[in-house]
Amino acid sequence: MAQWVAIIPADRWASERLFHHDTLTVAGSAGVQPAAGDEVLLVAGGGKPSVVALGVVAGNESGRRAAHGVPEVEVAYSRRSFDAPVSADGLPLDAPVAEVDDEVFRRYAGRLVGDRDKQTWLVSLDLPIEAASPAEAVRQFWSYVLELGPAELPTFVSPSGDELAMQAFVLGEEANLDPEEDEDD
Repeated sequence: MAQWVAIIPADRWASERLFHHDTLTVAGSAGVQPAAGDEVLLVAGGGKPSVVALGVVAGNESGRRAAHGVPEVEVAYSRRSFDAPVSADGLPLDAPVAEVDDEVFRRYAGRLVGDRDKQTWLVSLDLPIEAASPAEAVRQFWSYVLELGPAELPTFVSPSGDELAMQAFVLGEEANLDPEEDEDD
């Protein structure tokens, strides 16, 4: 079994941070074809490259090919470290997918924090909506959510039982929504 490093393009990385996916598809490299079951270090592209997850090649049953004709690689997540990435310095990042030796793979994989014990979180999105009926308000709510999306709508999250610890998130990152603090700057 081989080990690989695969780059998640910046636009796909933005989606991965916002929405939970069990798998992702990354571009392959000419002459390089990971096999089902091979392990993969997933590196977020754009900015300073960082190792953000581990995965296993799920195969290429669809036979999809990227624009450059190379088969795409489907990877199933096995561990995520989105909120505590590891610097990818020293990894071969000159191709979308590259093989790495076992020692290098284990060194980076061992530094990933990984999934913590799960706990229950309260997540909410509150919008004041004027409507003629509750059903109309719900329709308008979903229209706003689809139209504005995570770039413009703050989502609020707190640990269950500790609602005073609520934090706002925009685009998957913590955001300060206190207008008084903005005035002080």
